[in-house]
Amino acid sequence: MNRRSLLTRAFRKSKTQSLPKTQDLLVTTLEPYTGEWTMDTAAHLLRRTTFGPTYQNIKDAESNGLDLTVAALLADNPLPPLPINFNNQNDPTTPIGETWVGKPNDPSIQNLNQSRNVSLNGWQMGLFNEGGVSIREKLVLFWHNHFVTAGVVLAAYNFQYLDILRRNATGNFKTFAEEITISSSMLFYLNGNENTREAPNENYSRELLELFTIGKGDAAGPGDYTNYTEDDVVALAKSLTGWRARNVDGIPESVFIPNRHDISDKQLSHRFDNVIIQDGGENEYKDVIDIILQQDETARHICRRLYVWFVGSNIDTNVESDVIEPMAALMRDNNYELKPAIEALLKSEHFYDASIKGCMVNHPIDFFFKIFNSLEISNSDEILIRYRVWVGIYRQLQSLDMVMLAHPSVAGWKAFYQGPQYYDVWANSVSLPLRENITNTLLEGFVVGQQRVRIDTLNVVSKLSDPLNPNELIIELANLLFPFPISTNQTEYLKEILIPGLPDFEWTVEYGEYLGDPDNDDKRLSVENKLIALLGAILKMPENYLI
Repeated sequence: MNRRSLLTRAFRKSKTQSLPKTQDLLVTTLEPYTGEWTMDTAAHLLRRTTFGPTYQNIKDAESNGLDLTVAALLADNPLPPLPINFNNQNDPTTPIGETWVGKPNDPSIQNLNQSRNVSLNGWQMGLFNEGGVSIREKLVLFWHNHFVTAGVVLAAYNFQYLDILRRNATGNFKTFAEEITISSSMLFYLNGNENTREAPNENYSRELLELFTIGKGDAAGPGDYTNYTEDDVVALAKSLTGWRARNVDGIPESVFIPNRHDISDKQLSHRFDNVIIQDGGENEYKDVIDIILQQDETARHICRRLYVWFVGSNIDTNVESDVIEPMAALMRDNNYELKPAIEALLKSEHFYDASIKGCMVNHPIDFFFKIFNSLEISNSDEILIRYRVWVGIYRQLQSLDMVMLAHPSVAGWKAFYQGPQYYDVWANSVSLPLRENITNTLLEGFVVGQQRVRIDTLNVVSKLSDPLNPNELIIELANLLFPFPISTNQTEYLKEILIPGLPDFEWTVEYGEYLGDPDNDDKRLSVENKLIALLGAILKMPENYLI
């Protein structure tokens, strides 16, 4: 069953469903896209690489063209401002409005660390909200699902971890893997703190191979997984001994303790050409990363993970040979720089194939911020209130089982690795009503402090090219939110909600009268209520849950 049918049945609203079955894959090549560049292709690119492009974002991308838009997405923008203390009057070192990063955490002060974690969660939601036309925050989420850490208590560790993801998002994978290996969060999460020459702990070495770099492969024999063996897990655990994480006055540090490090030779298997790792002291972990990255399969594994995140889950033999393999070659040829491979994917014929559009059920964070950002829900100019709104968003998303810094397992969210369902796990009888509740909340609005947060339908419609024409208004709203055009039947169905039983000109007249007298409450409310009903119906259609 294709995803649109899945969602239609889940919602039992088949009257809105009149689209053909998803097309079969037509193009599997990493060759540059040469087709027509339109609002549709621009919107597809921005939806997959940002959180909720606005109508103006899409128009600008269409005007700028593919090359300039991808260049903007991959630009090395300055890092964002640091998270702040937005509500804790009892923080002894950080006044309200200033950053707590790098400040001591006094465990004797009740809820101090907790308030900093709340601030961090809100800050990250704010970066999803205000990320603009940049792929960086989409990649932060991708890498968070790749180099998973969870259950780390100290806010300072969590900030350092997110900072590593952000700084390396489009950088060099070798540098990235080295830095994450000895990061405080990873040492804590996968027991690197406990990995000593007397008692080697294999948790990190196992996940480094299985998930973070080369991938497990198919079983080839007892303890042999094609890409590595159990003996390699044991040997690499010994190479990684000696590291500890500590928090010194609010600044996370990773320290190497020589007498905890195994100085013996470590023999790797035939999967790594029987290499022997000699004692490298505090730099031996870099030798480990070097050896793993010398295997061609490592680049393939990373490219497959990027593909599943940005393109789709159907990696057949053609995709493997014509997309993954050339991406991996680009990565290897560029000494594991990530940007060339990502750029080639986003500019490829394959990425714009008709079968790719709408092939995923959008994950909860994409779902929420598509509504919040694409429909330009306004937030306060006051930073402290903005933080409160962002924390509220974080709490809303908790019900949808996609909580940052709280993955269910080291493998990440099931939607990105567990077949055959993959993204379809986001669409179920529990999650879909919860999504609908969130949609209703954003339509009706809620108050944070003095800030009312809601979809301003009049503002949304004012940005469209022809809001006086009910057909064009409906089509443009659908194009803003859906990955493919709606059918004539769907347009008629939605028009019945906007102007039930009335001819088109009735809307033209009514909206025109409102434009001529926007301060008239009766005219404004009449138009606004109709638009709320229309947008409510659009947001509840199955297509809104696809990307």
